[in-house]
This record gives sequence, structure tokens and C-alpha cells, in this order.
Amino acid sequence: MRPRQLLTAALMCATAAAALAQGKPDVGKRDYEAKCAVCHGLDGKGGGPYAANLKGTLPDLTTMARRSGGAFPTARATEIIEGAGKGHGTREMPVWGLDYTVQAGEMLPDMPVNQAQFVRSRIKALVAYLEKLQSK
Repeated sequence: MRPRQLLTAALMCATAAAALAQGKPDVGKRDYEAKCAVCHGLDGKGGGPYAANLKGTLPDLTTMARRSGGAFPTARATEIIEGAGKGHGTREMPVWGLDYTVQAGEMLPDMPVNQAQFVRSRIKALVAYLEKLQSK
């Protein structure tokens, strides 16, 4: 190939990759909107339509990093979502790790699926979305 053809091909590949990346769904955002926003609100500030039915006040998810000394608490957020450890006291929040495990079995009933890997990847995506919500 000539240099000009090579450059054109490289630009076309880069453009295609960028287009694909933009079209890729944000699984964490989708899961947040489907599972979390009803309580925590779409903005993450705790004002979802179901929040008033809960016993306690929901935390502002946009200030998690600030409340943790400036660094987003990835491990703690993962534990809370997964349902490991103490969570939030009375455990009004669903144990999403269990929910994702059931979902993996339902989604792919006839296929071998590593449920633990499925659960980890979904929780990781959700935690990554929470990190994007942090106020600057």
C-alpha cells in the first residue's frame, strides 16, 4: 500500500472505532436508572420517587468521593452494592449481588455462564457510573 492509502485506511479505522465507542451502551448508567434511581434519584442526590417511603435519609451519591477524603471509595461502593459486609444497617437497599446472580441464570439458562464474573462485571459498571456522578 502507498502511504496515502495507508493513512486513509488508518483514518477510516479510527473513525469506525470512535463511532462504535460512542454507540456502546453504558451498562452502569442503564442499571443505575433501572435499579437505583427509584430511591436515589436520577441525579444521585437521594430524591427518587420511592425515597419518601424509606425509614432513613438516603445519602447523596454525588458526594461519595468528598466524604471519603477526596478519593472515590470503589471498594466500599462495591461492597454496599454487592451486599457484602454491613451495608447500610437495616439493609433497606436490595442486595444487588444476589439480584445479578439470579439475572445471570435467567438470561442464559441453557448456556454455561460464570455467574460470579457476570455479577462482578455488572457491579463494576455500576460503581464506575457512580464515580462519574461525583460532583467536582
